[in-house]
Amino acid sequence: MKKQLKKFIPLCIMMSMLMWGCAQTTKAPTDTASTPAASQQKADKNVYKGKIVGKSNKAKTISISVGKGDKAKTVMVKFDDKTKGTEFAKKGEAAIIMWEKRGNDQFATVIKPKLAKLPEGTTEIKSKELKAILDAKTPMVLVDSRPAGRFNQAHLPTAVSIPVPQFKAKSAELFPKDKDTLLVFYCGGPT
Repeated sequence: MKKQLKKFIPLCIMMSMLMWGCAQTTKAPTDTASTPAASQQKADKNVYKGKIVGKSNKAKTISISVGKGDKAKTVMVKFDDKTKGTEFAKKGEAAIIMWEKRGNDQFATVIKPKLAKLPEGTTEIKSKELKAILDAKTPMVLVDSRPAGRFNQAHLPTAVSIPVPQFKAKSAELFPKDKDTLLVFYCGGPT
């Protein structure tokens, strides 16, 4: 049984990596700029990474918040029929936008979802796999890393609420002492 549980350790590591961005409470700035000077963080490489603030199909623009904390800026890029991956520009979702300069405007060339990088040897668990583990009553700790309010609205059976800020503050106190215990983390989606 312990050998089976040890197979899930990489899964636990991966799930913990996915949860880091799930409980963010900061709001994106509302000011908008359309020049690289507004955000030098990724502009030099013609790549913006951050959270999509908005998308206008009529104006054919995408606003993305780049940077962290007080240095976060909202930047706007245009898109056209040549832009690949516009379906990944969803408000509130993390994305990577590669762009090129055309005249005075920045045009998105490729938009990709920004996903967490998994540690080597780790795989993502799918909902069906988790259901099978729950149905088999496999001993484990199921952690809901969303904010407490979301947990209180609804959660998976047997889940315990450990929001990201609480996890960051006192993670060692919150988890089982037995290191062979299967830990499964979930949140509101990939970030």
